[in-house]
Amino acid sequence: MREKLLEILEDMRPDVDFENETALIDDEIIGSLDVVALVSEIVDAFDVTIGVEHLIPENFNSVDGILNLIEKIREGEM
Repeated sequence: MREKLLEILEDMRPDVDFENETALIDDEIIGSLDVVALVSEIVDAFDVTIGVEHLIPENFNSVDGILNLIEKIREGEM
């Protein structure tokens, strides 16, 4: 799952080192349009539904945060 997410992110923004970034939103490395595109890719790739309530910086600041969000949605915790 991690590899697929990294592929999506790197296709979107090849200039960013997603493995080491922990403040993608907070440091404005990715913007709102990037998040919209990312959510669309995640929904298609991982068959999850990401609601507006999930669109908070902590869920998108890092690869680990995004993976955690996907796992929680899949497990019905969100």
